[in-house]
Formats: sequence, C-alpha cells, structure tokens
Amino acid sequence: MKWGGILNDNLLYLFDSSGNWIAFKIGKFLFNKDGKWIGWFPWEKEIAITPKGKYLGEIFNKNRLLQSNYKKSLPYPGYPGYPGYPGYPGYPGFAGYLYTPGTTDIEKELLKGE
Repeated sequence: MKWGGILNDNLLYLFDSSGNWIAFKIGKFLFNKDGKWIGWFPWEKEIAITPKGKYLGEIFNKNRLLQSNYKKSLPYPGYPGYPGYPGYPGYPGFAGYLYTPGTTDIEKELLKGE
C-alpha cells in the first residue's frame, strides 16, 4: 500500500493542509472518511462539487483537498447519479503539513455531506 497517495488508478486518499486524512476519491466520486458520498468531480480531476452542485474544493499538490480563496465561475455540472457505498478504504496514515497559498481547509460541516 502506498502511503498518502494513489493506491491504484481509482482510489486517492485526500488530506487537509495539516496532513490529516479527510476524504477519498474513487473515480469521479468523493467520499468522507466514513464512506458517505460528499461530492464529485464533473469537469476535471481537480475541482469537486457537492451532490447539489455547490463548490466544495480542489485537489492541490496531488493529495490535498482544499478550498480556493478565489471565486470560480463554473458551468452547470449535471448530476452523476448515486455512486453507491464504496466500503472502507483503510487508514492511509498522516501526510504532514503543507502550506498552499490562496487556500483554506474545507469546513468540517461540508465534509459530513449534505
């Protein structure tokens, strides 16, 4: 098992700026640590939105899920359909602190899901 990054083409562990594991990505879907679907990546790999279409955050430095401090104009994402329960991916460990200018950690409430 790789520490703190891509395990295979579909699973990616995601961390906050302090290195704490907060979510994981499987394909285009985003789940919190409990396996609850909290978002998806409709346009490109980096930008995540909630199932209701609200901006959630972006992937920075390959494995950090953070919110950009700059507003983005995003097109209508459509709806991907419910992804089902992914199961528990295991604990990836601690990734270490990383400062990324122009970003903040995602609010804990958003990580609980809508």
